Amino acid sequence: MTDRIVRIGGASAAANDTALGVTQFLSAEPRIDYMVFDLLAESVVGRMGRMKLADPDAGYVAPFIDRMIGPHLRAIHERGIRVIANAGGVNPAACGAALRKAIAAAGVPLTVAVVDGSDLSHVLPQLRDTPEMFTGATLGDALDRADPVLAFTAYLGALPIAKALAKGADIVITGRIVDSATALGALIHEFGWDLDDFDKMAAGTLVGHLIECGTQVTGGTFTDWRAVPDWANLGYPIAECHADGSAVITKPAGTGGLVSVGTVAEQLLYEVEDASAYLVPDVACDFSGVTLEQIGPDRVRVSGARGRSRPSTYKTCLTYDYGWRAIYAIPIVGQEAAAKATYLGESLIARTSKMLRDRNWGEWTRTSIEAMGSESSYGPHGTGGGIREVVARFAVEHERREAVEMFMAEASASQMVVAGASMPLTSSVAMVQHLQSVLVDKSHATVTLEYDGVTEEVPVPTDGAFDRASIVRTAFPQPQGEAGATVPLSKLAWVRSGDKGDLFNLAVIARDPRFVPWLAASMTEDKVGAWYAHLTASGEAVPAARHYVPGLHALNFLIRDSMGGGLAANIRFDSPGKGNGQMILDFPVAVPHALAAELG
Repeated sequence: MTDRIVRIGGASAAANDTALGVTQFLSAEPRIDYMVFDLLAESVVGRMGRMKLADPDAGYVAPFIDRMIGPHLRAIHERGIRVIANAGGVNPAACGAALRKAIAAAGVPLTVAVVDGSDLSHVLPQLRDTPEMFTGATLGDALDRADPVLAFTAYLGALPIAKALAKGADIVITGRIVDSATALGALIHEFGWDLDDFDKMAAGTLVGHLIECGTQVTGGTFTDWRAVPDWANLGYPIAECHADGSAVITKPAGTGGLVSVGTVAEQLLYEVEDASAYLVPDVACDFSGVTLEQIGPDRVRVSGARGRSRPSTYKTCLTYDYGWRAIYAIPIVGQEAAAKATYLGESLIARTSKMLRDRNWGEWTRTSIEAMGSESSYGPHGTGGGIREVVARFAVEHERREAVEMFMAEASASQMVVAGASMPLTSSVAMVQHLQSVLVDKSHATVTLEYDGVTEEVPVPTDGAFDRASIVRTAFPQPQGEAGATVPLSKLAWVRSGDKGDLFNLAVIARDPRFVPWLAASMTEDKVGAWYAHLTASGEAVPAARHYVPGLHALNFLIRDSMGGGLAANIRFDSPGKGNGQMILDFPVAVPHALAAELG
């Protein structure tokens, strides 16, 4: 087995990310071999679809070319760095054409390959009875109310990327792929991994998952944020990959940030529903036994990923517009600011509800009143009394645009109603984007690769017999001794939440393996479900599924029906649920007196 190291830099976590990662990697020593870009959040795909409906030549991530790599094409060529990006959005061919035009203008001999085939809108009529992955509603239910359908795209895998690199492409552009496929595709090519070596497929997927969110793995969203230095120059991640599947996560020398067991563990479980069954097109990954080792400053060794077969389906997302939303936000200053914000919101909704009835327009579909700054997002766990300044945020939804515009006109009178109300910060009317996720047989997709003017089909394995029932789970360790004190969760664990449609996962990672039994004893499914009851439509506790991740000494919860329909559809101000993990850091955990004293 070769002892060669392949270095992959995670240059971007989102379409609106900074270009700082690119400039860091261009000066990094030792040199990196690849820069990979993740640019397509689920809401971004819908936005790209809306752009393409308006302009057939649009629908890709233009800032990737204009701002991220366009100014650095010559340096990328001179450093010999290959680039892989899902910048194609819903129009990979147009993205490839625009990139080639930029390359020609720069006068550098870089070649571009385009992977296409994720658009499955042509098979939508055949799939109307397909159930949604999380709610059970059928695809037809969404299609009947979509106005319009924005995109229906499958998450493709890594094989076509590896094929493009084998042909000699310097830059590979894809449309919708699983975020980790950029790194796995590079590693399949570099190490010649067999697609049926599922442990290797899982290891490469893990590398891609760790670096796909950029600085989130280098301290950018770490629970212990005060331990992370120099946010102004936060380092982007580099994975030093070995042929056996192990890797070291690090960052460019001289940059800010932190790479620690804690930062890597948080990212490892980010947006992971089940660490024993993390499914991508190429493999069913088992990350439950992955171990992390701090081998030096800002260097964490990652190993132990395992793979089980591969799924025979693609996860496919339907994004569509339906209904209208108005959002109005206004600062309120003075005594009882939060109470005034709530009273104002209730009054506005009551007034406009009567106006709707007078017009025979029906009721509001959804409403939201939030006093930002008073811990309204915490629900019953907030401590918002005595706050003297808040941002009052009101949102309403309705099938008719005229209705939400009427609400906005009434809301604009707020300055004349409430003492201490200032100029509005936000005033917007827009259509509401919705998401449905379904599993579609791989045979429905025809994956193509265009390189050097030639387009060819890429045969993708469609076999797969992953059976979730085959998973053998490790039982939670039982506490020894008697608990006589309580400490806040933050003393015992790092925490990260991640959205996935109308649910989120909550990763609770013990700072010390000794803490796991006490965490498990206190953080039961019922108690955690009840903690987040205020996020559900009914206000009632939801059953929170809980899994043990022994390699990371972690508990991973799945909280369903809690995200208001998903990131783009959620009417709350924390629509992606980034704060959901933060709001449980005060959760009381019962521990022995001796441990409480040790923790201070």
